[in-house]
Amino acid sequence: MSELVHIADLESPRFTPEVEEIRGFMEAMAADAPLDIGVLHDKARAETGLDDFGPEDYRERLEIFVAALKDIDGMHGPGILNFHMQILQGLKNRLLLTDLVTRHPEIRDIELVPPVVIAGLPRTGTTHLHNLLAAGPTFRVLRYWESLEPFPLASEVGEDPDPRLARTDMAVDFMNAAMPEFKLMHEMTTEHVHEEIQLLANDFSSMLMETVGHVPAWRDHYLQHDQTPHYEHLRLQLQALQHLRGGRRWLLKSPQHLEQLPVLESVFPGLTVVVTHRDPVPVTLSMVMMLCYSARMHRSPVEVRAIADYWVERLDVMLQSLLRDRDAIPAERSIDVRFDEFMADDLAVAAQVYELAGEELTAEASAAMADYLAGHQRGRLGRVATSPEMFGLDEQALRAQFAPYVERFLE
Repeated sequence: MSELVHIADLESPRFTPEVEEIRGFMEAMAADAPLDIGVLHDKARAETGLDDFGPEDYRERLEIFVAALKDIDGMHGPGILNFHMQILQGLKNRLLLTDLVTRHPEIRDIELVPPVVIAGLPRTGTTHLHNLLAAGPTFRVLRYWESLEPFPLASEVGEDPDPRLARTDMAVDFMNAAMPEFKLMHEMTTEHVHEEIQLLANDFSSMLMETVGHVPAWRDHYLQHDQTPHYEHLRLQLQALQHLRGGRRWLLKSPQHLEQLPVLESVFPGLTVVVTHRDPVPVTLSMVMMLCYSARMHRSPVEVRAIADYWVERLDVMLQSLLRDRDAIPAERSIDVRFDEFMADDLAVAAQVYELAGEELTAEASAAMADYLAGHQRGRLGRVATSPEMFGLDEQALRAQFAPYVERFLE
């Protein structure tokens, strides 16, 4: 049985002396890394040598996001630096994409095979299914380093090894040192298969913005706007990545797709969708733990109850959207997968997805998935303890809130 880990410093994070030393350097660097949109744009231009950010509509969303970040209580220097670097990279990615498509307009004509999309709340088996299907050669997937820096700087094109790998290695190493228990909840490596939610963030319209910081004002703006233009921007990025590194058919995955099924159907006609389902109470507790724990990267103390209350409501909005829009994807191109059934026979579920997507399950793909499973047993790194009480939540109230979803998909 896997080890059960109790996190004792959720509200008041503690770090090792080695990490504290790095955080001290980050605190000093934060003075030259303000959350200032003008400074960020100037830096992006200087570091790329480019000045065309593409369509200007992103600026309003970015301004709202930055203003919301500044409202976070307890933001510390390392947090300011982290957000500064994340936004800066998003701006650089926009500049590099615009330049690439300007030089290679044929990118817009690349025909994307309708992707296979995994949509489900975090902790419902989406990551395991994503990695399992990605193990073989069938699908084009996004690696973590590629999600952070999808388009190379002109000065680094052709370098071997790619400098983007080394930069991601450094980021992953620091994350693992600062959040040693995070890998129990979501293992991260430079080469692991990652969500395209990171690409959506390059248009500054992505649920990623809410997961990295408590930004209700930004969420309100996000929910009030049609996400079709931002999924179209995602589509362009996928075309550009195929142009750069090849691939035949994309395998995508993100929780935010649960509330964007009609948009997915519009932007990627003919796509195949796999919707994963699990008891929403442990799912909620697990996600709240992950977000409270990762909040130490930008704030102290961590307002655990406020984060918990926010995400209970946010996940309910997502599930209500799924209840409303599930039939937007026709039955011949979609499947609902229950967590317990998936865990009981994950290879059988993978075979179902292959059949639904019209892909041949080759001996090579089967062997690759079996090899992946052999080295990735569930809970092999341990499990993090959660309970409603540690977040100030009531289990019966949660079950009542999520009852309509459970009645349709889990009973």
